[in-house]
Amino acid sequence: MAAGDHQRFGPEPESWQSPGGPPAPPAEPPAVGPPPPGAALRSVAVALLNLTGLGLGYALMRRWSRAALCWAATGALLLAALPAEADGVPAGVVVSFLVVLVLAAADGAWTARRSAVGGSWRPLVAAVLGVVLLGIPVGGVAAYGSEQDAAVEQMLLDRLEKGDRAVAAASGRPFANGRLEYRTALDVYRELGVEHAGSRAGKLVPSRLKAYYEAVSAPYRAKDHCEAVEPLTHLRTVPDSVDAKLLGTLAGWPDGPLAESLYACGVSKLGDGSDASAESDGGELGELLRTLPASAQAGKVGPAVIGKMDEQTEAVRGDEPCAATEVLRRIGATVAAMPDKAVSVLSARADDGVEDGVYACGVDEFKEKKFPEARKTLTGFADTYEKDGRRQHARDIAIAAEIAEDRPSAGKRLPPRKKPGGPRMEFVISNDAPNAVEILYTGPVSGTVELKGCGSCERYSPSSGPDLACRASGRTYPKVRLQLPAGDYHFLYKHGTGASADVDSYASGASVQPGYTYTSCTYVTTERDPFGGLDLPDPVGPASAG
Repeated sequence: MAAGDHQRFGPEPESWQSPGGPPAPPAEPPAVGPPPPGAALRSVAVALLNLTGLGLGYALMRRWSRAALCWAATGALLLAALPAEADGVPAGVVVSFLVVLVLAAADGAWTARRSAVGGSWRPLVAAVLGVVLLGIPVGGVAAYGSEQDAAVEQMLLDRLEKGDRAVAAASGRPFANGRLEYRTALDVYRELGVEHAGSRAGKLVPSRLKAYYEAVSAPYRAKDHCEAVEPLTHLRTVPDSVDAKLLGTLAGWPDGPLAESLYACGVSKLGDGSDASAESDGGELGELLRTLPASAQAGKVGPAVIGKMDEQTEAVRGDEPCAATEVLRRIGATVAAMPDKAVSVLSARADDGVEDGVYACGVDEFKEKKFPEARKTLTGFADTYEKDGRRQHARDIAIAAEIAEDRPSAGKRLPPRKKPGGPRMEFVISNDAPNAVEILYTGPVSGTVELKGCGSCERYSPSSGPDLACRASGRTYPKVRLQLPAGDYHFLYKHGTGASADVDSYASGASVQPGYTYTSCTYVTTERDPFGGLDLPDPVGPASAG
């Protein structure tokens, strides 16, 4: 080859400006040598067209398989993105699509550097078109963002509706049964009002909170004060979890209704025994004094307590002294547990009423022939109130009641409160039983005495007892001498303890007349006879003239 000659590779390049139109591009880029003229502009044009996601750069170069890949990637993105949802397109899909676009742009630019663009398009026009068409994905992103915002707003409105449904479901039910629904609604309102305050749903939260408070406090508006205490207590805790600015005036509203409900409920339940814990914590009134001590209702507790005590003290003198006493006792225990000392000291006032009530209750039980109850009540009275002037009379009535359990005639009338005057007759009782005996008696006077067991004595058969008891020559029997006014008496001889007590104990009666001395012998038999194994002379007669 001569000097100055140049070897050519491939066809002679021609200008795209030739009058006869652009020549057909070569089927393949030249294998070697410099790029054809205009390659840089073609690369930019194809890259821009491929960045639109429509594969137009490949289409311009008639690389249809590669264009199809771009269309498939764009279609997959549209399937994943539409319709627009609040959560948007998954990040993995977006990243994958962007990778495809970048690769398509890079590959298209590289391919276009060595390939002529077919048809009548020119690189400059294609580049401008690529820039213009980039507005399609940009506009699509903006439109999608708007649709996503609308979807988010709708999602938040749906969530708000969920809270509203929860409130509606809980309304009309006891608060304890609807607590879960109320909690769900409050969580929804809190999230929307704090985290999405600028959304349409967030702006509706204040009105929903007002409806929430109205639904929860429905028992208060219905004047069901006891039922209103728990939901109103809940409303006082709402500001602990919800911003006070969001609540506005609702934040402090429950204090007044709660104080009113605690007072009304506490007064209505005072002493009724419906709240087992009231005697340990003061019930609703105690809660009022602890929670809202500065409220007007807290200042009314003391007078209300006094009024209730006076009411029951008066009832003690009525037809149901036992019931009134029990109410008064519960009132006293409840008041004693209250945190305000000015109120708790009032329990002493109830204690005085209870003392009168216990005595009146025991007397009433005796009159109604409830002898076991009367004995228990009045024995307790005598043991508890040692300085009470009625203590001895209570013991006498308790003795009569115990005798009347075996001998009902002993309970026909109350033992006299004052001992009768006049002469006293001696009534000697001897014990011919191996065991000790306690003797209860009631009549014009009442009392108890005890006789030791006769160590050398034995049990008698039912037939021999009346003839042999207390008649053994040379034997000394334990005995007691009672000085009794004239009148009719009832005796209860209590032999032994445990299983033998019911078998060996027995009751009897005797009439004491002036001018005589009386004797009686008590013994036990090996087998109880139909008459109780008693050796009181029948009738009890005078042992000697007075």
